[in-house]
Amino acid sequence: MTKAKDQPFIVVGADGSDASILALRWSLEHARLMGARLLVVTAFNIPWTIMITPTYTDDDYARDAQEMLDRTVLAAIGDSPGVPMETQLIQIRPALALTGAAHGAELLVVGARGNGELPGLHLGSVASYCVHHAPCPVVVYREPATTSP
Repeated sequence: MTKAKDQPFIVVGADGSDASILALRWSLEHARLMGARLLVVTAFNIPWTIMITPTYTDDDYARDAQEMLDRTVLAAIGDSPGVPMETQLIQIRPALALTGAAHGAELLVVGARGNGELPGLHLGSVASYCVHHAPCPVVVYREPATTSP
């Protein structure tokens, strides 16, 4: 029997945005078809402003990021994904965390735009970085277009 760590895996970026929730749902179905496991990654930075007004600690930023990761996974796939899955919280710029986690992956999946992106932007900075620097194929999941009546 194949160990979970020996299974092919798909890395998925999770930032709490609608795009990342939909990308995680898509990834789950793709992992089932491939017989792969999922590695869901959230990255966070601690802003330099923490030195100016130290009312928030490193632990607070990590806790908030973990809670957002947990909410994203729950919103996307619930409590039982049906495929082996693990989550990973990394303190580094999101683009670097995702491309680093993707070494050895079959696929890296990111939403087209995350929470911090400007309206009307077609491709966010993290997705763009991943497309250009990932060590594996990248799927940029774009939300389906809504149709007007």
